[in-house]
Amino acid sequence: MFDRSLIVSVNTLNYPSCTLGFVNSYRTLSRTRLNSNPLLAMPPSSVLLQTDESGKFQESKKSFGSKAAPFCSDALLNQANTVGIVGGASVDSTLNLLGKLVQLSGEENDFPFLLCSDPLLNKELLSHERSSFSSLNCKGGGVQLDDSLIVENLRRKRVFLEKAGARCIVMPCHLSHIWHDEVCKGCSVPFLHVSECVAKELKEANMKPLEAGSPLRIGVLAKNAILTAGFYQEKLQHEGFEVVLPDKATMEHTLIPALDALNRKDVEGARNLLRIALQVLLVRAVNTVILASDDMQDLLPPDDPLLKKCIDPMDALARSTIKWVKSAEKGT
Repeated sequence: MFDRSLIVSVNTLNYPSCTLGFVNSYRTLSRTRLNSNPLLAMPPSSVLLQTDESGKFQESKKSFGSKAAPFCSDALLNQANTVGIVGGASVDSTLNLLGKLVQLSGEENDFPFLLCSDPLLNKELLSHERSSFSSLNCKGGGVQLDDSLIVENLRRKRVFLEKAGARCIVMPCHLSHIWHDEVCKGCSVPFLHVSECVAKELKEANMKPLEAGSPLRIGVLAKNAILTAGFYQEKLQHEGFEVVLPDKATMEHTLIPALDALNRKDVEGARNLLRIALQVLLVRAVNTVILASDDMQDLLPPDDPLLKKCIDPMDALARSTIKWVKSAEKGT
């Protein structure tokens, strides 16, 4: 899956789907079922903790190694560069971000991380996405979900990661960022936002408009829930960009049919329709297109010329995360 392999030291907690690990380059990816026997998942540098209903840590079992974290009663990890990861709508997107972090961290730059991936949250997010998709296709609107359930679920995981020792939190899920502002309320550590990361990188790139006298335009292609939320538009406009979105005809005749084709396993049909949607944005003189969808990112082959005109926002999130890790290591 990754160009360079990684080892993930994993450990299970008595909390839904949480994993402790260290990113370490040039080794093997070790995956363990999060509900498996915790003793089988304990590497030489892991800590096994249990939590009560309030989320407080109880008795612990600990094994020591060269990378073992100093243990205290109120945190699982005490390193200043510990990253907390809130999993999203799919395990693949979470692993994808971990792969990017490994590639960017360098050969000797290991860092600890805490991962919380909850199948129940995955289902809630996917249900919200399907509801948004239905509302776009139905004149009467789709079924409205209670977003407060998702927000509370995400917030509980954010609080847990903070208590466990995360000093920076990220979410490798486009959809989860719809509720970022609500989830991060009261957060005591940096909580990176993917759209802010990509907007800042584009600003620092000092690009020039493709048409003289025109504003610098950035296209955004995503599923309806992301476009409706508007956080990419907000962050990009804050940095001075003009944002170009797919119009209604493009959504109805290319993007939605592309996703339908993908659901039917018609990969070639979905790929061709996605290419048309990208071309429609590119002819409007956009410098680049933010492809804010894991499904769309995976559709185009790596050597597709159109992919070179696109940005994967998770690349920007990964770079910002590693930048924070290195800064934390230096104490700056």
